[in-house]
Amino acid sequence: QMQLVESGGGLVQAGGSLRLSCVASGQTFSSYTMGWFRQAPGKEREFVLAIRWTDSSTYYADSVKGRFTISRDNAKNTVYLQMNSLKPEDTAVYYCPAQTTVGGISAAGTYGYWGQGTQVTVSS
Repeated sequence: QMQLVESGGGLVQAGGSLRLSCVASGQTFSSYTMGWFRQAPGKEREFVLAIRWTDSSTYYADSVKGRFTISRDNAKNTVYLQMNSLKPEDTAVYYCPAQTTVGGISAAGTYGYWGQGTQVTVSS
């Protein structure tokens, strides 16, 4: 089992920035592809970004390209999400799951370990 704890969420004005962190424990963090997903009220959970464990290559949803950045520090068992130029439509609970099965990197079903999430609210 892997435990994941997200932090760094909060209330920010449109155009502002936030940096989310996700600390992992219980498994060898460096061996897992990590993702960030989000879920807004009344909507399905959606893929935001991911970073592979093999070469740290990154993948982005079109909606966040140029604004959000994912990175990882294996020494600290932590993955980060830097969010810039935030928009009200970015408001959601953000999760950082670990991918546990082979499959599409943007498919939530391939991620077996999930944290409780952290709320991000962007005001207009």
